[in-house]
Amino acid sequence: MTAPIPRMMPSGDAAITVEFGRDISDESNRRVLALDRRLSQTPIAGIIETVPTYRSLLVHYDPETIGFDALSAQLTTLAQAVDDGETVAKRRWRIPVCYGGEHGIDLEDAARALNTTPDALVARHAAGEYRVAMIGFTPGWSYLSGLDPALAMPRRQAPRLHTPAGTVSVGGIQTGIQCLPGPSGWHLLGRTPVRTYQLHREPIFLLEPGDAISFAQIDAKEFAERDNAASHGEIVADLLSA
Repeated sequence: MTAPIPRMMPSGDAAITVEFGRDISDESNRRVLALDRRLSQTPIAGIIETVPTYRSLLVHYDPETIGFDALSAQLTTLAQAVDDGETVAKRRWRIPVCYGGEHGIDLEDAARALNTTPDALVARHAAGEYRVAMIGFTPGWSYLSGLDPALAMPRRQAPRLHTPAGTVSVGGIQTGIQCLPGPSGWHLLGRTPVRTYQLHREPIFLLEPGDAISFAQIDAKEFAERDNAASHGEIVADLLSA
């Protein structure tokens, strides 16, 4: 069966947004990542960079090499031909998380809002199987699909101007890993010592869209030990399969 035709929208004079849907969905995201992967395997002359999101792929191009109409036609054909099954996770990671206390200051409030206990919330969150849907907002910020619907929560009415690096949080139907300190309106459940972005480490970016993620609960002592190791460039996440 031929896949639905995505929308091709100009983004300035040197980029195209290939939109696969209007809402956050695994189906749209699989198609986004499938097209992104196909373009990396079979490049189109003139494309400079691609940026995958939940439901669209931003394609930067050189207008002196290829025009909007010609590129749109090629992208449309390619998007209809790709198989979203191509986006099987390339790697599987286990990410350690210290939940609650000073590392997860919203855990108890979130549990009350969800009519459950902090321990039950942690168990449910840590039991999930997630996939990196996109990287964005700040370097290394990893948006994960696969959150248990029972843990979905509206974002905070009053966002915080500062939240710590490594925060693992829930916002709406998403969960995510925040790498750098910054503002957030999400609910802070815990922190990971893993640096998903570290400028002077190889690789600089640890996670990629399509990677599979699971969480493992650790205590504050282990967090401190792994955090110290990570600060010296060690990758303290467990790579389960590549």
